[in-house]
Amino acid sequence: MACTSTKPSLGSPLDLSHPHEPSGTPAERVSALQEENERLRRICASLIDRVEAGGTVGGAPYAAFEHTVLLAEQVRERTETLQQTLLELHQAKAEAEAANHSKTRFLAAVSHDLLQPLNAARLFTCALEEHDLPGPTRRLVGNVGRSLKDVEALLGTLVDISRLDAGLLRPDRASFRASELLDVLAEEYCQMAAARGLELRYVASHTAIESDLALLARVVRNFLSNAIRYTQQGRILLGCRHRREGLEIVVGDTGPGIEPALQQAIFLEFRRLGSSPDERDRGLGLGLAIVDRISAMLGHSIRLVSRPGQGALFSILVPYAVPARRMTNRTALEPRQDTTAPLSGATVWVIDNDRAIREGMQALLSGWGCRVITAASLGGLEAKVDARRPDALLIDYHLGEDAGAEDGIAVASLLRKRHAELPVVLITANHDAAIKARARREGFDCLLKPLKPLRLRMMLQQRLASGPGQASANDRAQPC
Repeated sequence: MACTSTKPSLGSPLDLSHPHEPSGTPAERVSALQEENERLRRICASLIDRVEAGGTVGGAPYAAFEHTVLLAEQVRERTETLQQTLLELHQAKAEAEAANHSKTRFLAAVSHDLLQPLNAARLFTCALEEHDLPGPTRRLVGNVGRSLKDVEALLGTLVDISRLDAGLLRPDRASFRASELLDVLAEEYCQMAAARGLELRYVASHTAIESDLALLARVVRNFLSNAIRYTQQGRILLGCRHRREGLEIVVGDTGPGIEPALQQAIFLEFRRLGSSPDERDRGLGLGLAIVDRISAMLGHSIRLVSRPGQGALFSILVPYAVPARRMTNRTALEPRQDTTAPLSGATVWVIDNDRAIREGMQALLSGWGCRVITAASLGGLEAKVDARRPDALLIDYHLGEDAGAEDGIAVASLLRKRHAELPVVLITANHDAAIKARARREGFDCLLKPLKPLRLRMMLQQRLASGPGQASANDRAQPC
């Protein structure tokens, strides 16, 4: 193998320790130096090639180094870009959460501050309708009442969909008889159907089921409202079918029916079943969207069967109550024989910190023949009442600063200790499941604002008919 050593030999031009003086004329010496220079350049070039060829396979080390530096710079730039993007995403998430909290606070204000005057207006209107008014005046009062119902429905729908979006609604599952829900709804919608010339047929069922009564009532009400809204003649059916998986609550009608292509789309937001024959109908097309979300939250399946020109049938499948729980509450789940009683002469206490609400309740209950005592707080009530035992207590959950740290449930519990088995109806604009569960544990009924007077009247009649000690906590369950 040829020697590749670069160590200069003695006497060679590269031997710096032994300088060599070229001989000859100056021209010859210049020529010799140029040749030596050229030879040295070739050696240097050859050495560089050897080093590069031996450093990497398939590429020069300097080129590889430059490529590595370029990649490192690109990685750094992309890392900085990614970090900046993540920072912006975190900021956007924080802003979205802040906006969501703001919406939650707004909803709380809507639920209480805006519903309070609406609730009072409904009470005054219903109190007026109880009076014997001249024909023109009665029609005016009826128009006011319908307008308030429209406002209530629209506002309630917007609040419901916003609460579902914000995740504020939580199921409060409990066992109850299907009739506890459906009896009230049948009575409520029977009058609405009759006003439109329709017949509502109701097949009662005392089967024990388990669900959130208030949310389930919201679903069935939507089915009934749509059936009455879109059926021009014929009848509405409200009943139940026993299935292996649970009790199927059914609402059928003889309306125009729904095209197969639209039977999925109507459960989307802002989609309506069609044009309502009622010109006063101001629905937003959110009802079935809310039904779909509530049923998904409860884990209940929804079914729609319809043919154009042959009506429609909506149903929801609710699981049966747990057998052990049903046995424990057997007495409470047995059907009552007498469910109504006259309210004339009944003493009803009302505690609410809103003056308009108190005046509205005073007018409404007095029109039913009740002896009404209203107050803004427990102390105010104690200053007005005598030794006579009350027949019922209606109390707001939020009693304001006058009640101190106590809420309506705490005040009602204190009064029940003084008056055993006192029927209590908690009235609130708060949809919190914890409040409803707490009221149920205390054996209180619960109604949501805006208050529906017909439902309140039926509830009071049932409680007064059952008498002290006859209604258990589960038996008191009523759709809010």
